[in-house]
Amino acid sequence: MSVVDQPVPSGSRPEATVAGQQSGGAPLPLTTLSTRSASRPARQQRQIAGVRREDVLALTGAAASALATTGLLWMVAPFTGIVGFIVVSWCLFVLIYAVLIGFDNNRPTVRDRISAAVVHSLAVVVILVLALIVIYTIFRGAKALAHLNFYTQDMHKTTPLSGLTSGGILYAIVGTLIEVGIAMAIAVPLGLLAAVFLNEVPGRLNRLVRTVVDAMTALPDILAGLFIYATLILIFGLGLCGLAAACALAVTVISIICRAAYVVLRLVPGGLTEASYALGSGHWRTVWHVTLPTARSGLATAVILGAARAIGETSPVLLTAGATFYFNFNPASGPMMSLPLAAYTLVQNPEPNYIARGFGAAVVLLVLVLVLFGIARMIGGRGAGQLTSRQLARRMAASRRDVHRYTGRTVAGQLAASAGGGQADDYGGASA
Repeated sequence: MSVVDQPVPSGSRPEATVAGQQSGGAPLPLTTLSTRSASRPARQQRQIAGVRREDVLALTGAAASALATTGLLWMVAPFTGIVGFIVVSWCLFVLIYAVLIGFDNNRPTVRDRISAAVVHSLAVVVILVLALIVIYTIFRGAKALAHLNFYTQDMHKTTPLSGLTSGGILYAIVGTLIEVGIAMAIAVPLGLLAAVFLNEVPGRLNRLVRTVVDAMTALPDILAGLFIYATLILIFGLGLCGLAAACALAVTVISIICRAAYVVLRLVPGGLTEASYALGSGHWRTVWHVTLPTARSGLATAVILGAARAIGETSPVLLTAGATFYFNFNPASGPMMSLPLAAYTLVQNPEPNYIARGFGAAVVLLVLVLVLFGIARMIGGRGAGQLTSRQLARRMAASRRDVHRYTGRTVAGQLAASAGGGQADDYGGASA
């Protein structure tokens, strides 16, 4: 019972209350309210994680029904094609699955289950397509990858009818490393400086640079090759060489590095920079000693992502570096081959051995890109300011050296104060 003690006029009081008071018993409440009955049942929590038996049965039943219905349609109707069969089966699967789970669940649960089924099915499709590409490339290039000469020779003595025991792609590997090295030497300083400028210097020029970087990110790669071809090769007469290809790759990856580094710099906690300003440090000293070291792992990830992008470019290199089957260690003179360009030119030849070498070059390129992305994943897995065990050990050793130096200064100040009759201050100096 709910009780509300409010004064009630004597003429409107219930008789039971007056009688209770007159009988000498305990005073009854002036007003009483009846307890409300529960109008709604208790809500049951909806399970959004884990796998239930009902979900497995619904998924299995929907998939089997969709395949059977699509097969029946393909038998009685003039439908053909494996792609259409897969698309129709997937649409029927989603529809049947929605009907099955709608029998036992409410509307929010149905929407949640359907969304999860659609997202997971699309993810499975993407993974299967990627696995198919990788497996097919390795299968076609396995014959060439099995020979040691494939990694230690070039192709200038190899004819279209030569076996796989002759020739290799070492010239393309060397060319790729030289071109990417020069490109990263150009792109990394410019990209990181642009990222620091975007993060630290506001104003109209900042908006202009941001717009240019966004436009370069969406720029087709072949336009970078055409730009270098029109300037360095046609106007300045540089000729087809590895240096021109490296400049084209640098133009391509500057925006990638800048955007990735800018995102990382924005993740640096503001409390660190504010503490640096509070200690009297200047703006650019704070950037150099606080912001950049804190975002070091993310900046390294941005550089590696740019290198992985540069390694896989073909069209800018095709326009600016030319093609050759010889070793060329001089990037400023003569054509220079790269792995993407070697794979492209080799598979154009109708001979099976050349095609196998082309797919083998693609496998080597794929391995290099995967290694770079793996390194980026390991480096970028730490948050901003999070140190490795080795870095933490160096910081602790530096802190111990600082404590020892400060202690020495304090002792020296106390000795000087005692000898001079003064008093040592908190910084190790002597005061009168």
